[in-house]
Amino acid sequence: MSYTPRLREDYTSRIVKQLKDSLNLKNIMQVPSLEKIVISRGVGAAVSDKKLVDHAVEELTLISGQKAIATLSKKDVASFKLRKGFPIGAKVTLRGDRMYEFLDRLITIALPRVRDFQGINPKGFDGRGNYNLGIREQIIFPEIDIDKVNKIAGMDITFVTNTNSDSEAKALLSDLGLPFKK
Repeated sequence: MSYTPRLREDYTSRIVKQLKDSLNLKNIMQVPSLEKIVISRGVGAAVSDKKLVDHAVEELTLISGQKAIATLSKKDVASFKLRKGFPIGAKVTLRGDRMYEFLDRLITIALPRVRDFQGINPKGFDGRGNYNLGIREQIIFPEIDIDKVNKIAGMDITFVTNTNSDSEAKALLSDLGLPFKK
């Protein structure tokens, strides 16, 4: 018996039919879907201390359940004392079951732990059907032990869909359970 994440099962059984009817689509293959989730974090102080990037990679690996990688600078910036090829951040790309598992944990556990949470900003769409969400503190995730955190830092989460329409992408993400502000 194979395991299917709760949100993936909900998407295939309920959300596809609902979106097909509400968006007036002729075929279920036209229904928007979530392709990947990219979690990234820049570490500005990594120029002076290389261990900060290792901590960022460790934390993203704990949060996502998949090994994160260090991102390298693309060019030299003399004013920041930055050389090309230096590690300056961390990122992880989630697809498939891990993506749905992370989204489920984000919606049900992490976002309700944000102080004074009123919903996420609906203006984070980029015009091509992708949504960007910024999180100010990594400690909202239960996988992070607050005693082992050396510095509170934020991260960016990008939801990449297979549609070019922001309205279709918002309908998909709302049906998946992202709590947008009214």
